[in-house]
Amino acid sequence: MIHTKRSISTFSIPWLICISSLLHSLKLCSGGHPSETAYLLNFIRKVDPANSLGVNQFKFVPRGLTGVKYDPSTKTITEIVLENSNLTGTIDASSLCKLRSLQVLNLARNFIRGSIPDSISDCVSLTHLNLSNNLLEGKIPPSLYSLANLESLNLSNNNLVGRIHSFDQQAYPHREEFDMRDSMTNPSSDPQPPNEDIKTAHHLSPYLFSLLLMLAFFSILAFLVIKNSPTRTEPEELIEFLKESPMKINVMETEKEHKETPTEEKPDLAFFIEEHERFQINDLLSSAADLRGQSFYSSLYKVRLRDDYVFAVKRLKNLQVLIDDFKKEMMRVGHLRHPNLLPLVAYHCTESEKLLIYRYQRKGSLLSLLISYAEGKREFPWRLRLHIASGIAQGLRYLLESNVETIPHGNLKPSNILLTESDNPLISEYGIQSFIDRKKPLAFSSNGYRAPEKALTEKSDIYSFGVVLLELLTGKTVERTGLDLPKWVKAMVREEWTGEVFDREVNRAGRQWAFPLLNVALQCVSNAPEARPDIYEVLVKIEQVMSTQDDDCISSPSSVESTPRDNSLLHTAIPENTETP
Repeated sequence: MIHTKRSISTFSIPWLICISSLLHSLKLCSGGHPSETAYLLNFIRKVDPANSLGVNQFKFVPRGLTGVKYDPSTKTITEIVLENSNLTGTIDASSLCKLRSLQVLNLARNFIRGSIPDSISDCVSLTHLNLSNNLLEGKIPPSLYSLANLESLNLSNNNLVGRIHSFDQQAYPHREEFDMRDSMTNPSSDPQPPNEDIKTAHHLSPYLFSLLLMLAFFSILAFLVIKNSPTRTEPEELIEFLKESPMKINVMETEKEHKETPTEEKPDLAFFIEEHERFQINDLLSSAADLRGQSFYSSLYKVRLRDDYVFAVKRLKNLQVLIDDFKKEMMRVGHLRHPNLLPLVAYHCTESEKLLIYRYQRKGSLLSLLISYAEGKREFPWRLRLHIASGIAQGLRYLLESNVETIPHGNLKPSNILLTESDNPLISEYGIQSFIDRKKPLAFSSNGYRAPEKALTEKSDIYSFGVVLLELLTGKTVERTGLDLPKWVKAMVREEWTGEVFDREVNRAGRQWAFPLLNVALQCVSNAPEARPDIYEVLVKIEQVMSTQDDDCISSPSSVESTPRDNSLLHTAIPENTETP
């Protein structure tokens, strides 16, 4: 971007911007090549369709976007670092690779979908590529091998198939630090580098060749020792031999597998985050912990580590579950990724201790927002309520429909819905209710969200969501008051006091669109599970209301009155045998 000279008057700057934009548009229409700014903007539109970066396409300046490094001397973009930016789109390599000087691309810890385009090989200047911790799927493209300048690559924690092969160290001596953690899910389907023959021993570096010879020698020696020692088992003999070998092979984990008793505790942490963010269990246990809440089955702590990382640690207790079953479920939960789910950072599991670790959300929960609103301490705008309702429904749909095995939540309520700094809802506490005896009265601190059948099913989660939606419409808090909210709302509607259901903000700004949402909520809290809609139907109806509201606001912003059609829809959701309180 060329700086405007100081001698130009302030009055003339807007005219220059308009003229510049017009000339740029004419250049594009006449077949000219767009600038790097245009290519970057195209890339951002694709990778960030929700505009979490807040990019203004009419006033977009590359050097003004945090994470983008712009070289004014060459008028080129050299780095794009958008880690943990809530990106939910796809990678547009055709635009990206037209940034001729781009060397660093870091899109880690987002929610980027789709596959890695094969055309990524056109980004010939790339030296560092980090796409880890996203939702990418498909095969790792073989074209990555053609990036001659690439020095570091991290594709870990995605749903990719294949592995990153070792490169010829003689031809590319700088490629020694490739991060391959969890970059493959099916090693048998590895993509092969293009035009590369199978390497024989003389193509390997002298060091690697010598290492292979040493391994072969010690393998043969170990075989001979084990074969001639009848008084000891083969695993014990192999472990003892390897301990004494000059290779200094770490055999601690192998030794534990054969010697520890089934009840022996291992103080380990299983992580689902980048290696540089990880810590030891002793670091966690030695840090100051602030108790934030407790129940019969769990205690919640806020823990600040020495490096100022803050985590929420949930300590589970009184569970009846085998260690292997618990670990299996936590591994499944830990790999779930969705913008509206609170991701599991790590877990710790022994016979006597089970810990779940999450990133601490400073803004608190939906319950705290509802309470602050009821006390007059915070505003709770109508559009924010719609945004939160839609986000909860999307996260719940992912749990119930996007997995081979569904993961019903079982305890959905406002205190288990956290808010990010941008007020996006994050569902927490999923994946642990299967270890709790739901028939015990102490299973939940608040039963106002439980379906009558008290089961761990999709339909029960729909009931809980319906109660939360009623709270968003009425401003009432079931967890705080113990109110049977579905019963109260149905009674109000039956007595034709429907308008009294909504709180002051809904009546002021969203009354017209609140009626169809109330109808949806009442269908969700039907006593019969088969009468409740599925989560997809619920989400479609919420998005229809949001879309209708946007259209109505454009055509008639002042219209907030409900229509007879809305009221008739409400009564269809209420069973005739509903009892009034």
